[in-house]
Amino acid sequence: MLRSSFLYLSRQARLRRWAETAALARRMSRRFVAGETLAEALDAARRVAAQGLVVTLDHLGENVTDEFEARADAAEAGQALRELAAAGLEPNVSIKLTQFGLDLGEAVCRQNVCQLAGQAAEIGGFVRIDMESSAYTDRTLAIVSDLYRSHHTVGAVIQAYLRRSDRDTERLSEEGIRIRLCKGAYLESPSVAFEKKAEVDESFLRLMRYLLVHGTYPAIATHDERMIAATREFASREGIAPNRFEFQMLYGIQRELQRQLVADGYRVRLYVPYGVAWYPYFMRRLAERPANLLFLARSVLK
Repeated sequence: MLRSSFLYLSRQARLRRWAETAALARRMSRRFVAGETLAEALDAARRVAAQGLVVTLDHLGENVTDEFEARADAAEAGQALRELAAAGLEPNVSIKLTQFGLDLGEAVCRQNVCQLAGQAAEIGGFVRIDMESSAYTDRTLAIVSDLYRSHHTVGAVIQAYLRRSDRDTERLSEEGIRIRLCKGAYLESPSVAFEKKAEVDESFLRLMRYLLVHGTYPAIATHDERMIAATREFASREGIAPNRFEFQMLYGIQRELQRQLVADGYRVRLYVPYGVAWYPYFMRRLAERPANLLFLARSVLK
């Protein structure tokens, strides 16, 4: 119930406008968001790099309906790649296609993301194309597949809670596309997504095992310690070396676990979001674990 409520609130424009200008809400968001500027995100990237982690930067935004804004967001992602490289960090960004103009039509979006993929190729960078709600899945995967034919600097995301994810995972893996596996964080109908946690976990484990064996350098994105332990156990049993995959986690969550995985010899990449359009992302983090709200309230009131 709480999860559905937070996901519903994440789509409310009026509440979003209030939250993104309210000092208290902005302060609470800093647990999960590195800041509002690229400079702040780079500072966060340097701090986590000093702890042995790598990053992917995400300039937050989605469902852009202005072509100029979509082009500006694409330019921001390109700048993030260049700034990471200049700082001696691995140039890696995550993007959403609706931020790059998918709601305006595929032509605008494809032009923007193709330009970014080319920029990534020039500096040895990587662009992870995030998955959004299921309304965008087919278009997102089509763009990723088309783009990968000319730019191997792009990768996809598979959400374990979607019922279709087995066949999508197999197809993308056959094409050689790098996949990030996550559980999924959008409100979907039962016909599209598994509702029960046990079903989502079962799907995640099945896809994880497939990717470790058949995938191209997969990213296992989870904070669930049971899923992480299962991944480690399966990789060890199958003789899959730690350098053949990586774990991915979110900025501000499970920090001690992140450090422990690095100490144990695993590569851990932090998803470091930044920007002024943080509200939908923030609400999805609360939906994943409503107890985070109490934690945030306590930290703000200290």
